[in-house]
Amino acid sequence: MDPSSQLRDRLLQAARAARRLAYCPYSHLAVGAALACEGGSIVTAANVENGSYGLTLCAERAVVARALAEGQRGFVALAIVSSAARPVPPCGACRQVLHEFAPGLTLYLQGEEGAARETTLAALLPDPFELGDQPC
Repeated sequence: MDPSSQLRDRLLQAARAARRLAYCPYSHLAVGAALACEGGSIVTAANVENGSYGLTLCAERAVVARALAEGQRGFVALAIVSSAARPVPPCGACRQVLHEFAPGLTLYLQGEEGAARETTLAALLPDPFELGDQPC
C-alpha cells in the first residue's frame, strides 16, 4: 500500500470515529472530519448544530479551529465522512475557511454508500476570495 493510500485510510477511519460524536438533532446529518497536519498528527472534529441554524458549526470549520488551537498550521489532507448516502463536499463557508489555511488541500469524501471520492480544494473552490481582496 502506498503512503497516500495509508494516509487516506487513516483519515477516513478517524473521520468515521469523529462522526459518531456529532450533535445533529435537527438535520440528522452527522459529519466527522479528520485533518492531517504536517508532522503526522491527525486532528478530528464533528458538526455541532444549534436550534438557531446560523450558529451551527460544520465539522470542517470545527476541525480547523481545533487544529489551530492545538498549535497546528500546516495542513496536508482532510477526510470528511457523513451519514448521507453519497459523499458530501464542504459547504461554501467551509471551503473558504479551508482555503485560508490550506489552498492546496487534498480532500477525501465519503458517505454511507460506496467508496471514498478524492478531490482537491482548488477543484471545489476555483476562484476563492484571497487575503489581498477588498471586502465589499
